[in-house]
Amino acid sequence: MRCLRIRYTKRGKIRFIGHRDVARIWERTLRKANIPVLYSQGFSPHPRISFGLALPTGFESEAEYVDIYLGEEFFMNDFDSKSIQQDIDRALPVGMDALGIGIVSTSEDSLQEAVDTCIWEVRVSGVSVEEFKKIMDEMFSSDSLNIERERKGKLLVEDVRPQVHSMDITEEHEDGVTILTELGTKPRVLRPTDLLKRINSELRTVRVLRKEQLTLQGNQRIEPLSIELHPAAPTEVLA
Repeated sequence: MRCLRIRYTKRGKIRFIGHRDVARIWERTLRKANIPVLYSQGFSPHPRISFGLALPTGFESEAEYVDIYLGEEFFMNDFDSKSIQQDIDRALPVGMDALGIGIVSTSEDSLQEAVDTCIWEVRVSGVSVEEFKKIMDEMFSSDSLNIERERKGKLLVEDVRPQVHSMDITEEHEDGVTILTELGTKPRVLRPTDLLKRINSELRTVRVLRKEQLTLQGNQRIEPLSIELHPAAPTEVLA
């Protein structure tokens, strides 16, 4: 069986909509776009839709993914990806845009299982370039970086240093800096806000944007939709 994978955005005011509401939006969108999604079996059938890593409420994204499970006849009847993408895009609300679609096999790992790292763009206030460079130097020179996390009612201490793949300053502002950072998702997703709070509790996060969700294969970063290779580290770095 195959499914339709869609990359979409979540920007602007709709960033305050939670994950469950996003799922309902997609159910309405598919009905409006006349996409014949398959339904689960059982007493209470529901559309067979699966998502990538959940985006924390208040964060924005240019790299959200959803898999839509469809019958094989859908892909056999003059499949026109451009037309389907346009129909879906028109049905989505403001702030959610369909950036691309593709066909994937359901025998592959689920989106949540496949994603190993995320690239985040974060605007931070209350710090200068020099001050933030010092913070980064101290972090990268550390052998460990412990963070307290609550899981199933228990407080756990985890070393997240191996999950920090890269961090660079990309822009300077009057009141702070913008950074680009690649953070691991396993064994649990490392949020940029949690990391920044840990390395300096006085840092204030103004905006968080997910730029990519990536699968690691050796030294390659693979984007779940286009299977396009990405560099291991951000390219535009402020000197």
